Amino acid sequence: MYGPGGCTVNRKGIFMLQSLRVNNFALIEELEVTFENGLNILTGETGAGKSILLGSIQTALGAKASKELIRNGKESAYVEIVFENCGKAVEEELRKQELSVEDGSVTISRKLTVSGKSISRINGEAVNAATVKTIAGLLLEIHGQQEHHTLLNKDKHLELLDRYAGDSVARQRAVVEKLWQGYRKQKEELQQAREEATNKNRDCSYLEYASREIAEAAYKTGELEQLEEDFERLSHAKALAEGVAGALAVTADGAEETADSLLNTAVRNLSKVAVYDRRAEELLRRAEEMAELLSDFNHEAERYMESLADSEEEYRVVSGRLDLLNRLKSKYGKTMEEVLAYGKECEEKLARYADYDAYLERLEKEYTAIENELRSNCETLSKMRKTAANELSGRIKTALSELNFLDVRFEIMFERTDYAANGFDSAEFYIATNPGEEIKPLVKVASGGELSRIMLALKSVFADRDDIQTLIFDEIDTGISGRTAQMVSEKMAVIAADRQLLCITHLPQIAAMADAHFLIKKMTDGIRTVTQIEKLGNEESVEELARMLGGASITEAVKENAREMKGLAQMKKKTGKSL
Repeated sequence: MYGPGGCTVNRKGIFMLQSLRVNNFALIEELEVTFENGLNILTGETGAGKSILLGSIQTALGAKASKELIRNGKESAYVEIVFENCGKAVEEELRKQELSVEDGSVTISRKLTVSGKSISRINGEAVNAATVKTIAGLLLEIHGQQEHHTLLNKDKHLELLDRYAGDSVARQRAVVEKLWQGYRKQKEELQQAREEATNKNRDCSYLEYASREIAEAAYKTGELEQLEEDFERLSHAKALAEGVAGALAVTADGAEETADSLLNTAVRNLSKVAVYDRRAEELLRRAEEMAELLSDFNHEAERYMESLADSEEEYRVVSGRLDLLNRLKSKYGKTMEEVLAYGKECEEKLARYADYDAYLERLEKEYTAIENELRSNCETLSKMRKTAANELSGRIKTALSELNFLDVRFEIMFERTDYAANGFDSAEFYIATNPGEEIKPLVKVASGGELSRIMLALKSVFADRDDIQTLIFDEIDTGISGRTAQMVSEKMAVIAADRQLLCITHLPQIAAMADAHFLIKKMTDGIRTVTQIEKLGNEESVEELARMLGGASITEAVKENAREMKGLAQMKKKTGKSL
């Protein structure tokens, strides 16, 4: 097992993936490894767990992960990666995310549990997946077979070009995007105005009728609620009259046994004896109060009866008014507030129609002005892109030649499209890899091995433009061999001269270039199977190269070949001369 004390970490001042710690992740029981600057090579037999190791890193960096990744019989899995010597951009993003900054180091960890929960942390503080991906995107890039899909997606080519072109194009794109947003809004308004113009006369008649009908209704705030209350009362006027009349029949004066006459009798009887006792006097007082209250009730009830006498006419007026308001709602809005707002909108539209030619002319001028400004800035952006494309094409062609494309042509072709947030350019990579071939779109001609080399060429060209200093290459050597493999290894060594590379490979030519060589292996005792990683010394690295060269049969000749391959690779790195 190779742990933190197993090597001296090269500290050149560039930030790097310093260490990885994994517990109970798939076939990994416990693993801790410290990486170095330069070219870190990871090799091993097929099925040893190289993809698992890479998967653990991706899991820590926020990739989707399920509880099935937890080692059988364990309650949780844990992955932790540490970066050191992180730059200002990383520190600024950490502060923006309100995370601690610890001496230029960033520790990212993730814990998976059998319950399905996942907890990510940065420098010990819990964060969501989006934050992890934001920080990770400044620290590390992973390149593998999936990167080929980027090369085969025409829509991504313009993004790659703009990425190469750098800040100046990024600033111009921001100007174009802001103008495009204004242009799109102005275009929609003008199109709507033109459509309105064709229907102007018909619309005017309708708008005049609608606004007049709403205005003549003279609706007052709260009126509808009062009308509905009055309508409810007047709809039951007969029942109300009968009820009140029945009440007066037993309370009003004029009948022998009404409450009024009986209560007056009680008052007279109490007034005769009240002078003899204070309690009787109090009863008299209460009886008089009740008589007064009953009298008030009777007078109020009689007045209410009189009001109901004219209910028929009032009912007609109220129901007519309600019908009018409900018709307005059925035509112009769900509420009277919406009806009034619609009326105001009609009036404003009529005012605009009154001088519609001037309004349309103003819109046309505004649209022409913003389109001219947008076109001018798109042309500026396009020129900047084409200048960058010429430079990028030349550099990619040179890089491809260094990767054993003997007579390669590479161009970036442009087509003009409709205005968009990123301008009016459509860009596509074209390539011809053999003499006499017609140059064609990359998506139609490149094989898997060619795509691997093209992607590596792009990465080498982009290397001095990107701030990211740690790159992981996952078997991008698929489909290449022989001299081409040797040239790929030399290109990787060039990229690794000033940044950290981790490369999973099956090719001995690439493995021989290692600054640090790690062997991933699967161990079993017949009961359990575990994946481990071990840093190889020089002789151990030669043994692994011999295995990669000779397969099952490793002879002394194969070992000598492996030793010579490693020696020549190290000489190449020192002298810079091609092997």
